[in-house]
Amino acid sequence: MEKIDPSEITPKRLYLSRRQFIGTAGATIVGALVLAACQGQGAPAGTVPPFYTGPTTDELGDPLTLLDDITNYNNYYEFSTSKTAVADLAANFPTSPWSIEVSGLVSKPHTYTIDDLQKFFPETRVYRLRCVEAWSMVIPWMGFPLNRLLEEVQPTSQARFVKFTAIYDPKDMPLQSSNFLPWPYHEGLRLDEAMNDLTLLATGMYGETLPKQDGAPLRLVVPWKYGYKSIKAIEKIELVDSQPATLWDTAEPTVYGFYSNVNPNVSRTPWSQATERRIGEVGRINTMLFNGYGKEVASLYTGMDLSKNF
Repeated sequence: MEKIDPSEITPKRLYLSRRQFIGTAGATIVGALVLAACQGQGAPAGTVPPFYTGPTTDELGDPLTLLDDITNYNNYYEFSTSKTAVADLAANFPTSPWSIEVSGLVSKPHTYTIDDLQKFFPETRVYRLRCVEAWSMVIPWMGFPLNRLLEEVQPTSQARFVKFTAIYDPKDMPLQSSNFLPWPYHEGLRLDEAMNDLTLLATGMYGETLPKQDGAPLRLVVPWKYGYKSIKAIEKIELVDSQPATLWDTAEPTVYGFYSNVNPNVSRTPWSQATERRIGEVGRINTMLFNGYGKEVASLYTGMDLSKNF
């Protein structure tokens, strides 16, 4: 198994905060983390699962990341700071019933159930996922463009940004009972970013329902941005007139900016972004500006200094 450098896990300040948290947390939570880290869960390792009939590469010809890796290597700090612990800790997380409130500066606010979203005709889209920790995956998401939902609620002329809020459930999400991060998880996009056809609301992957450890029942996927922008377990979407605060920008603004576009030329302490480690593969590959989706999104940032507006 490839050795993972501890520097690829989390910034030093948050790493130290995590150590302090683990040292003072209750025995129940710590015990659960240790137990889960020693257990494995997910589809057997191997080739693409036999039930999946969609594309097997992205548009560049890169092969899909194995389902076993996607479902057992997860950043989901609501459950654990250990990537391999999340699958077991999330196993009993309740995802039904579930509703998503869409409100704010819209003409037709509405609350949707997961079943309601089927009318937007989910499709399979293979996207690269690039983590700010300099690792990446290729994932066959199942979902629909966010713009279909926004067009239905009709943003008003005052709407300039979209704010996303995830569920707050400390009973079922162990680390939300701490002040480790400013819960609940909240994210944001500029309205034109949200309306871009690449921006996806995902309800599944590999042709099946989205696994809980990957953000079920509904998560955002913004493939040209670092993975932490793709908020999981969304409960609320608001159209607002000013840039919303985001969880990671609030926690560590010198590392996690609002835009968070993949940029190999801008390092994020402690990580260089010039190369990345593709999970399940050997060696490193060069990172592409906008994660390789510049043709579709570069025009959104015309005139912006991407080294400052990170």
